[in-house]
Amino acid sequence: MALSKEAMKGLEPQSLWGFFYDITQIPRPSKFEDKMLDYLKKFANDRKLEWVQDDEKNLVIKKAGTSGGEKAPTVVIQGHIDMVCEKNQDKVHDFFNDPLSLQLTEDGWLKADGTTLGSDNGIGVAAALAFLDLPATEKLPPLECLFTVDEETGLTGAFNISPSILEGRVMLNLDTEDWGKIFIGCAGGGESTVELPVTLETAPSDSLLYELRVEGLSGGHSGITIHEGRGNAVQLCARAADQVIRSAVQSGGGGSPAAVSSSPIRLVELTGGDKHNAIPREASAFLQIPAAALPAAQAAAQAAAAALTAEYGLLETGMLVQLRAASKALAGTPSDCVLTAEAAARVLTLVLTLPHGVVKMSHAVEGLVETSNNVASLRVEVDTASSAATYHVLTSTRSSLGPAIEAVRDNIERLGFICGGKVNRRAAYPGWNPNLDSKLLELVKAEYAALLGAAPEVNAIHAGLECGILGEKFPGMDMVSLGPTIRGAHTPEERVEISTVKPFWDLTLNVLRKLADK
Repeated sequence: MALSKEAMKGLEPQSLWGFFYDITQIPRPSKFEDKMLDYLKKFANDRKLEWVQDDEKNLVIKKAGTSGGEKAPTVVIQGHIDMVCEKNQDKVHDFFNDPLSLQLTEDGWLKADGTTLGSDNGIGVAAALAFLDLPATEKLPPLECLFTVDEETGLTGAFNISPSILEGRVMLNLDTEDWGKIFIGCAGGGESTVELPVTLETAPSDSLLYELRVEGLSGGHSGITIHEGRGNAVQLCARAADQVIRSAVQSGGGGSPAAVSSSPIRLVELTGGDKHNAIPREASAFLQIPAAALPAAQAAAQAAAAALTAEYGLLETGMLVQLRAASKALAGTPSDCVLTAEAAARVLTLVLTLPHGVVKMSHAVEGLVETSNNVASLRVEVDTASSAATYHVLTSTRSSLGPAIEAVRDNIERLGFICGGKVNRRAAYPGWNPNLDSKLLELVKAEYAALLGAAPEVNAIHAGLECGILGEKFPGMDMVSLGPTIRGAHTPEERVEISTVKPFWDLTLNVLRKLADK
């Protein structure tokens, strides 16, 4: 049964959870945040709070200092209002119109039913609203609550923010997901898209259409979970498809493109993945298989499933690899068309050779991923009139070091060139360099220790926070990032640990009270 707002009143702090419930009922995909922005403006207008908005639609709600904090330096509280929209395959949900359905788990987590929860960064946004809603008797510094747009698909809100929208130079970013830790640095990153033109031809008349499907993988945030070795559905599906295609070659070839080129089993289409910042959970390869080659193809699919289960099954417990009859391809490739053998070899070579996962661990910070790459999605555009198509392979590279980002992207471009494609590189966004001498960090550490009875961990994170960009846009900004515990971000398993939200609130409120004394 879906959780109601009334049922959430038992959660503390009530104000934060009430605002979070409201947020989950408002559709807010990246680039489509207008309904959420209208909610924020109404919130401000109802409380007679000043708000300003820039041309990118970033919104700042301002509140004067209260109860002795009127003359303190202004503090910025920052979060993004968009969310990653992912759902289970069997879940019927329209992210542009439908509210989320919330569930409490028996072990103390809040999640959504079959979809992402949007606690990334809805919890941070709800906290900011709850701070703005505190009574005038609460001692607080002047607040500028910055709500950025389109963080999840490229940080464009932060990239294009107006430099005049903020006055404060102390900032609490509420967009990290590990209670007990303070984050003072993050990775930068950049996207590359390999565009690979291919030629189509008529499928052999004696073959039938089959779908080789890989699904049920964990997916996850392509920065935070990249070191865990989770399966990438796009690459695993390509690997299984390559094995099935080569099964019809009686001798020789091995794993070479030549074996694919000489096989009577033909590739129709290969697609999977969706978001640049999520590890792909599902992918499909459509194949035209002659009747004579079907037994070998079925045996190869079973062998591929067994091999992938042996490699990934302890982690990817829900993984399924299946070969089944199909009526049409997912992305619109006509079922009577196949890639030429040469084109299929190039597509598979590209997808299977692109780097995915950890490229290098940091030598400076123990346990920190320094550089990684995510093969994020594979889609195809078909032009049936000209018997041609273009494959688009999206990759997302992250690193604490700018030159390392470009070195990986250089290699992606080289590989794309070798396979007959071209590469479009989106401008990279900067990382956030840690400042161990930060006065704000010193204060937050002290308040954390007082609350926990022990010193908190101080970390950098292998993910793209808006802090790196905002630090460049607003020179002199003293920043830290913190938040409650969230797991499964960017997947339908996203959940927030309820017991960590109240101490997160208490800590942030205590920090604001101390900043009001400055």
